Amino acid sequence: MHHPRLGDADPAGHHSLRVSFFRVRGIIAGVKKKAPAAKAKTTKAKTTAGKKSPSKKAPAKKAPDKPAAKMYAKRADLGAPVPGFFAKQPPTLRPILDELRAMIGEAAPEATSQIKWGMPFYSIGEEMMCALAGFKAHVNLILPGPPGTYADPDSRLEGDGKTGKHLKLRALDDLPRAAVRDWLRVAADRARGAAG
Repeated sequence: MHHPRLGDADPAGHHSLRVSFFRVRGIIAGVKKKAPAAKAKTTKAKTTAGKKSPSKKAPAKKAPDKPAAKMYAKRADLGAPVPGFFAKQPPTLRPILDELRAMIGEAAPEATSQIKWGMPFYSIGEEMMCALAGFKAHVNLILPGPPGTYADPDSRLEGDGKTGKHLKLRALDDLPRAAVRDWLRVAADRARGAAG
């Protein structure tokens, strides 16, 4: 399957704004490809009758070498089972994550889970259904999909919505259970459709 990159045009001639994760990570980390060294231009001084040739310029100072770009190793937890993630979460957030985990299991019993980028990702086949992220003071339920995928009349979902939205929760009492069940059902159906 071809994944378009920044600047690729679709059949209608529109350019894609999708950038691969690795390219974005490289940009964020300040990793740049080295430009080929420019060749020094040499010019001969022109002489005219009765005039001295202009003095030669001192050679340009060479810029100090930059340290090599930092290369990132594969995450040690990539593909790991998710129970380790839940065990490491603060006691205040653990009930929220446990409830979301149970709701994901209800919406898609066939979903598989594994750690990617330090958080549990739930997939149906090879297609992402959702992900959970734990922070110091809140939890995110991450729902992928283009704008308009998830009905949200109460505006609980955050994010620009280009590739998905997320629900930020700070307490179990804040969990909108009916809305989350609906969103997880939509996410599961979307993943099943893309995987099948």
